[in-house]
Amino acid sequence: MVAKQSAFRLLPEASTQFQRAELVASQAVDATGAKGSVELEWPDDALAWKARAALRGTAGQPRWQQVVQAINAMPSADQREPSWVYWKARALNALAASSQDAEGMRSQARAALSSLVSGTHFYAKLAAEDLGQPALRFSRPLPLSAAERDAAAAHPGLTRALAMLGLGLRSEGVKEWNFSLRGMGDRELLAAAQRACDQAVWDRCINTSERTRVEVDMAQRFVAPFRSDVLSQANAAGIDLAYVYGLIRQESRFVTDARSHVGASGLMQLMPATARWTARKIGLPYQPGQVTDLKTNLALGAGYLKLLLDNFGGSQALAAVAYNAGPSRSRRWRDGPVLDSAIWVENIPFNETRDYVKKVLTNAVDYASVLGQGSTSIRARLGVAIGPQEPGSPLADKDLP
Repeated sequence: MVAKQSAFRLLPEASTQFQRAELVASQAVDATGAKGSVELEWPDDALAWKARAALRGTAGQPRWQQVVQAINAMPSADQREPSWVYWKARALNALAASSQDAEGMRSQARAALSSLVSGTHFYAKLAAEDLGQPALRFSRPLPLSAAERDAAAAHPGLTRALAMLGLGLRSEGVKEWNFSLRGMGDRELLAAAQRACDQAVWDRCINTSERTRVEVDMAQRFVAPFRSDVLSQANAAGIDLAYVYGLIRQESRFVTDARSHVGASGLMQLMPATARWTARKIGLPYQPGQVTDLKTNLALGAGYLKLLLDNFGGSQALAAVAYNAGPSRSRRWRDGPVLDSAIWVENIPFNETRDYVKKVLTNAVDYASVLGQGSTSIRARLGVAIGPQEPGSPLADKDLP
């Protein structure tokens, strides 16, 4: 438990503490007097934090053997998670250099990475780049037929759901919509998603399109509504359009009146204090009721995101952390050794923020392709490494909310 808490706090002694725990267990005597038969009862998520602590390692040098040991000790279902498949492959590649079975270990690592590249997630993109393969591209499905569109239009459950959503009954409408999707095949899901898109119910469009397995319509999954307004504000702020779209998709799924349980509002999910501060900073006349106004929300959100990027040296990963968890946490979590940027992201202490950053950057890569900006790599958006602010860099704005 001490080791887990140290890892969660990103303390350098965490991986050594995990080793000490295992050593104590190996020397313990059980009730029968037998030595070394006591098995550690790992607390929930402790093995994941053991692996993360080993990735941080000593002075930024990963302890690859400990990474493998931690992952091998996980339940089989956890070992199959893309993150741990990826990091075990990276560990095997690193360990192969000093192993007598170097080629066997590299072959195992290549097989593990290859098993990931058919996905669309963060680690699928990292694995493809590590293998030197082009990003996975999907052929656009055949256009929906009139009969497929008509079937979706006549579906009573989808009709009820859209009616509820139109009345402002979002929770009920989402439940009815999701219930209606049960048992649908890919073509039916594409048709249902398109019906939602046609009625500008963007969150149902995206979430439904994401359910397809074989027929993947990337333009539908990564729909880009409000194009002229988003482009105008991204250009005004001087930030990448695909990055802005990637963030909005994760924040609100383009629901203009979205409101979180903590009070964040609008497309870019701005907190009231952040909206007021940003309006003053960028010189935008603003009243609190304007936070859900499309253009005002985009202007404030893009302006705030630009300020975050400037404060974190242009790092999209650090700016995304700051947008989700606050600039103070982004500054605190970058302290310590200089780390491979993917290792740094995997060590983000908050599960929600860790997942958020991965998805925002992955979204941005896909939006760059869909919007015709050309292919961009996940590594290019992550940057090479993340560590403390470099000497001589402009001082961070401590007032940044």
